[in-house]
Amino acid sequence: MTIRVLLTDDQALLRATFRILIDSCADMEVIAEAGDGAEAVELARALRPDLVLMDIRMPGTDGLAATAAVCADPALSDTRVLILTTFEIDEYVAGALRAGASGFLGKDVTADALLDGIRTVAAGESLLSPVATRSLISRFLAAPAQGARLAVPGDLGALTAREREVMAWVAEGHSNEEVAGKLFVSPLTVRTHVHRAMAKLGARDRAQLVVIAYQTGLVQAPPPPGARS
Repeated sequence: MTIRVLLTDDQALLRATFRILIDSCADMEVIAEAGDGAEAVELARALRPDLVLMDIRMPGTDGLAATAAVCADPALSDTRVLILTTFEIDEYVAGALRAGASGFLGKDVTADALLDGIRTVAAGESLLSPVATRSLISRFLAAPAQGARLAVPGDLGALTAREREVMAWVAEGHSNEEVAGKLFVSPLTVRTHVHRAMAKLGARDRAQLVVIAYQTGLVQAPPPPGARS
């Protein structure tokens, strides 16, 4: 199945570069380009892409507002947002993840990493490295913005003990394969637990599951560097 991509960036040269790269792959294609967030939301609603490749800093409606609009639209529940940013870790990225983005990449990413990232997010997985996950959580996600909380501790009561255990490992940035090795089960079993936890907690994807894990207290954010224990 071909992955249908909507490119969103205010720099035409970057869009042209990304289009050439993406269209060179047999399993994906660029179906449209947007120069700002408002246009991205309009095109997403009209075309229903599988994935929106979204820049954050743009004039007018920025990528954060556009991501929130796309992810909040029930008609776009199957559309994923992958953030591209000049700064790999910043408050704007954290806000986009709260809004429902499935992951992010730096604009200095290699061609292969970008294409792999598109495939990963389009498949319903999140694109968060262990280092990026821990940094985001410790700096921003553990202290959500006003009205941005996704869950409360009592919501974890719907999960089985194994689902909570798997969710905790995932929140610390471990892959399905790594969790499977720790629990002596198959990666498919881990994936099943992850998807059941997402369904029970109403998480859009793995990235939101990570946020919920910290916001409910299932996992504690690490102390800032240099902090005394």
